[in-house]
Amino acid sequence: MSNGRKERRGTYMISAVAELFDIHPQTLRLYEREGLLRPDRSEGNTRLYTSEDLERLELILTLTRELGVNLAGVEVILNMRENMEKLQHEVTSLMSYVRDELLKNEGALRGRFEQALVRVERGALVLRREAKPAATAAGEGDDAPRPGRRGRG
Repeated sequence: MSNGRKERRGTYMISAVAELFDIHPQTLRLYEREGLLRPDRSEGNTRLYTSEDLERLELILTLTRELGVNLAGVEVILNMRENMEKLQHEVTSLMSYVRDELLKNEGALRGRFEQALVRVERGALVLRREAKPAATAAGEGDDAPRPGRRGRG
């Protein structure tokens, strides 16, 4: 959601952010009161917005201006995004752990498979098709009566 803006470095004061996004500084203060933005503070208590804050503000403005989401909805969406990012990180960590454990124990697992009671060979997947039932008597085949159906007459 960069809208062609260059990657920003450093911090920005509230007046610069308000001008950059064409919003009133009071709106930024409101977003902070609502917990949607959390800018850092300087020693003189001036709000300092980072590039991450600006990206978050851009998302907030997209949700409110373009999609008509109210601030309560924005809060829910932002919280869900944060939770999804945490979950994604946890899943990635879990997958790395499982992969590492499998690689670490590959030799032991291979030995267990070789000593198994039922040996499973790796190979190409083969699909078996069931053979059609053979005719039970002369002249009976596909025309033979089936249970629940009357024969042709």
